[in-house]
Amino acid sequence: MAVVSVDNLTKRYGDVEAVRGVRFEIEEGEVFALLGPNGAGKTTIVEILEGYRGRTGGDAQVLGFDPSENQRDFKERIGIVLQESSVERELSVREAIDTYGRVYPKRLDTGDLIGIVGLDEKADARVKTLSGGQKRRLEVALGIVGDPDLIFLDEPTTGFDPSARRQAWEVIGNLTDLGKTILLTTHYMDEAQNLADRVAVIDHGLIVAEGTPDTLGGRATARTEVRFILVEQSPDILPVEPTTIDGSTVEYHTDDPTTLLHTLTGWAIERGIVLQGLAVTRPSLEDIYLALTDGDAP
Repeated sequence: MAVVSVDNLTKRYGDVEAVRGVRFEIEEGEVFALLGPNGAGKTTIVEILEGYRGRTGGDAQVLGFDPSENQRDFKERIGIVLQESSVERELSVREAIDTYGRVYPKRLDTGDLIGIVGLDEKADARVKTLSGGQKRRLEVALGIVGDPDLIFLDEPTTGFDPSARRQAWEVIGNLTDLGKTILLTTHYMDEAQNLADRVAVIDHGLIVAEGTPDTLGGRATARTEVRFILVEQSPDILPVEPTTIDGSTVEYHTDDPTTLLHTLTGWAIERGIVLQGLAVTRPSLEDIYLALTDGDAP
C-alpha cells in the first residue's frame, strides 16, 4: 500500500518552476531516499508532503490525507526530524522526551524510545552535556516520540564523523525494524546505498531517475571496468586488446567481466605474470548520480 503518492506535482514561485510534474510513490515500510543538488527542488517537495508548503498543481496524498489541509489527525501520524532543532539544554534526555511526548495522544514509551536511539547510558544526562552525535539521536527521538507511521529524515547525519554516521544508521535500522516508513534526504551516496530500498534523483525540478541503489540509472547493467598494472611486460602480448593503456596501467571496459577475467587470469597464470593491483569495478551510485545531474554535487 502506498503511504505517499505524488502525481504531476508542481510548485511555482513567480516565473520560477521549482517542481515540474513530479511523480513517485512510497510503499509502507519502505526507506525512500530523495537525492539532488542544492536548489533541485527536493526540499520543496518534502515541505509540501509535510504540509508546510502549498503546491501549485498536481496531487499529493500522504497516509490518505491531502497534506495541504493540515489536519490534526495527519500531523499526529507523521514525524519530522529536521537538520537542527532546539532542545532545552538543562533538561535531561528522559525529561526532554517526556516533555515533547505530552502533546501526542499516542506515543512511544520513553524507556523504549531511549533504547531505540541508543541513549541508554545518557538517559539522565543533561542535553548540554551531549556530544553532537548524541544530540542528533535525541532529535530523532523527539521526532518520533508520537509513534508516527511516516518519518521525514532531513540530512540526518550532516556533519557527523564516520563513526557517528554508522551509529546513526543503526538507529534508522531500528526504526525500519519497527515497520516505519521513512522519507530520507541525504547528501551522502553511501548513506543512500546502505539505507534506502529505493532512490529518486531530482534535478531542476524533475525526477531524472528512480530505482533501487543497485539499479538506479542502469547501474546494474553498466559496463564493468577491469584495471591492472603490467610490470616488465609489453601490452602487445595481452590476449585481449585493452580499451586504454596509460604507461603500464591497462584498462578494459566490458559487458562480460566473467569471461574477460577468466581469459586474462588464465593467460597470466600460464605465463607466471602478475597482474598487479587487479581491480574490478562498476559505476558507483555517486558516479551514476553525477552523470544524471551533469556533475552537480549533492
